[in-house]
Amino acid sequence: MPDMPGTFTRPAVLVQSVSPPLHFGTHALFVDVGYVYAAMGLLVAGSAERRAFRVDAEQLITGLIDEARRVFPEGRLLRVYWYDGARERVHTVEQRQIAELPDVKVRLGNLNAHNQQKGVDSLIRSDLESLARNHAIDDAVVISGDEDLVSAVEAAQSYGVRVHLWGVEPAYGTNQADPLVWEADVTRMLHREFCETCVTPVLLPPSHGGGPLAVQPGGPPTADQAWRIGQEIAKRWLVVRGRENLADLMPGPMLPQAIDRGLLVDAESVLQYSLRPHEDLRRALRNGFWDRLNQEFGLPSTESSEG
Repeated sequence: MPDMPGTFTRPAVLVQSVSPPLHFGTHALFVDVGYVYAAMGLLVAGSAERRAFRVDAEQLITGLIDEARRVFPEGRLLRVYWYDGARERVHTVEQRQIAELPDVKVRLGNLNAHNQQKGVDSLIRSDLESLARNHAIDDAVVISGDEDLVSAVEAAQSYGVRVHLWGVEPAYGTNQADPLVWEADVTRMLHREFCETCVTPVLLPPSHGGGPLAVQPGGPPTADQAWRIGQEIAKRWLVVRGRENLADLMPGPMLPQAIDRGLLVDAESVLQYSLRPHEDLRRALRNGFWDRLNQEFGLPSTESSEG
């Protein structure tokens, strides 16, 4: 029966216009210091070795918190987890100062004779999974490049946590493992301008084979330059992929096809020049790569970039 004129009919479904709720979730930052320092050092100072640059850690932490505040404008910071290495897990002066900063928790792995961090990945995995399992966080900002964290990311996601992977702008090529990038919910890059606010290069005395690579992008390198690029890529891979993963390549001298291709792609990214028609340059590149790994694992180093 049609409605009579002037009568009111209640709609079948009551519709209300509601503004979307603000995000009031809790987030935490998980900072892999070995990765961040090495990547920033390569980008700003041209070296991943800590003696080649100084980092204003307080400025860096403040900058990271500010970046997170922009990403989560209505969110609450639980704390910053700062993962670093120290010999016998004894805090250095800098690490003690960082530990005194508000909202920062320093977590230490061991530092071996080769200045490689041991046990840091397991600390990150443990904290990330524990906080996710106990619903202490809604969002996790992981600043790392290590493939070993993939399982921790998957575990956190299974508890409903969104994982934000932040990286440092690469000096060349990439500095984060592809499987880790693929698993993250969101990725974000800390660009050079950000890094330069907290990293200061240190002028080092000249040493054999030292100094910046004087490579003209787009032009052919010398054999020595290709060799030194191979060394730099090996140094970066030790940080990003982990010493344990690269130990599987030893003692060489043959590289698996996928690794050899990755080495070539990274080198060509630096040079903006194809090495594929130049067997001598590819050989020098590999020699430099192996030389750095041999140093890392205590094996005899090659004496010549021409070998």
